[in-house]
Amino acid sequence: MRSCEGTGKTIEQAIDNALFELKASREDVDIKILSQGGFLKKAKVLVTISPDAVEKYEKREQLKKSITEEENDEDFAETFIKQKISITEEPKKEEKIEKEQPEKEEKTEPKVKVFTDEEYVASVSTPKEKREKKFSGEEFLNGVLNALGLEGNIEKVTDERFERYKLTGDNLNDLIGHHGESMLALSYLMSLVCRAEDHKRVVLDVENYREKRAESLSALAKRIADKVARSGRYYKLEPMDASERKVIHTALQNDERVTTMSKGEEPHRYLIVFPREYKED
Repeated sequence: MRSCEGTGKTIEQAIDNALFELKASREDVDIKILSQGGFLKKAKVLVTISPDAVEKYEKREQLKKSITEEENDEDFAETFIKQKISITEEPKKEEKIEKEQPEKEEKTEPKVKVFTDEEYVASVSTPKEKREKKFSGEEFLNGVLNALGLEGNIEKVTDERFERYKLTGDNLNDLIGHHGESMLALSYLMSLVCRAEDHKRVVLDVENYREKRAESLSALAKRIADKVARSGRYYKLEPMDASERKVIHTALQNDERVTTMSKGEEPHRYLIVFPREYKED
């Protein structure tokens, strides 16, 4: 499905309804207003996947179809194996139950350690420095990699404001996540538990994703500016973190056709691009 008609009380609601049906982002579609709506009449729009984004959505559908087929095959194989195991191991389970039955009848009460007043006070009076132990960025990242069974190279770069950790290696896509969500979450966690020099901000970058994302967002900003200038209507982007919103602001700050504004509260703060002469009714 490359196009969809959406209806709603307002144009924006109609657009959102059509985007939901297409499972597409605004930057990947062209919007045609069929009806402005009015008293007892709903607004109506036609939303179509842009020609430059069609290939991406076709690949997504093919991938979704192949994954579904693989899951069906895996479910069948898993069910067959479980049935086979249950048939072959059923007698053994009965024997095991009979042998273990006498042992279950012997109940032992759990041992509970009773603290004296002095021991309790000592246990809760741990020095603040020990209770709030800080880790270095290297220790934190090595712990994450070991827990996930991954390998990577850690490079530390510092400047006046930031302590940056660049992580490179194979099979690290899961640490980046969709639109960098996993990486940003790890970076935020590092800022809480890691010790930085001179109170600098700790920042994580996996496989140079931040630079690649900045280039992608700059290109996206220019495409959105063209659409806004062409249609005369504002454009609302998906929620982004402060660093990504800054990329959009910077990319369009010298564009005389449009201007930008951030709205909402973190972590759902988003950015709006609208014509410089735009006035809300």
